[in-house]
Amino acid sequence: MVTKNATMTTKANVSNHPVLAHKLSILRSSETDPATFRRVLREITFYLGYEATQTLATRNVDISTPIAQCVGKKLDERVALVPIMRAGLGMVDPMLELLPNADVHHIGMYRVKETLLPIQYYNKLPKVCTVDTAYILDPMIATAGTLTAVIAQLKKWGCPNIHVVSVLASQAGLAVLSAAHPDVTVTVSAVDDVLSEKGYIIPGLGDAGDRLYTMANAELDHDEKLLSPSKRKKSIDN
Repeated sequence: MVTKNATMTTKANVSNHPVLAHKLSILRSSETDPATFRRVLREITFYLGYEATQTLATRNVDISTPIAQCVGKKLDERVALVPIMRAGLGMVDPMLELLPNADVHHIGMYRVKETLLPIQYYNKLPKVCTVDTAYILDPMIATAGTLTAVIAQLKKWGCPNIHVVSVLASQAGLAVLSAAHPDVTVTVSAVDDVLSEKGYIIPGLGDAGDRLYTMANAELDHDEKLLSPSKRKKSIDN
């Protein structure tokens, strides 16, 4: 069973920027190594974060330029970044470049393969909510089970505004997210039509956590690649 062309009614901002589409193609490619994957994910996250933060409130401040006095703007919201570990960790640094004063609260979740249900293994939310807006960071919205669980926790915590920043979503996942949390906005670079019965986005980009931190199909480590063929064989045999 696959889910295709599910209705998408959530408040989703989907980018159609050509540069972002180019970079997403790099992430999708199975030829992309982890170092490149991490770099491109940072670049995409920075752009998505720029779009996602456009609704943050500001207040007027008096400033002096080298020429004259003028009225400037200053962010007037307390913001938290909430990466869902482990893949969400790859999105934290570019968001901190945009919002260097943001708090960072980690939540660890994994999905049971047989049931696709989310299991929490780590939560570092403070006892009292101290922010106005939280940006949940997760590269993928597949079944949306993990996201809906994290959003429910943030609402219970008392966070008034929640925004999801993700690289790729499935139509079905966005529909589930909309049904569970219609007030939550999503900023995403692309949406794929198909979600497999095992919960994989198709064509997707694979397991983002694995691709961030694991050299898949690596036959030799970097040190061995520097050896001559004869010494390399001896090293392997040992």
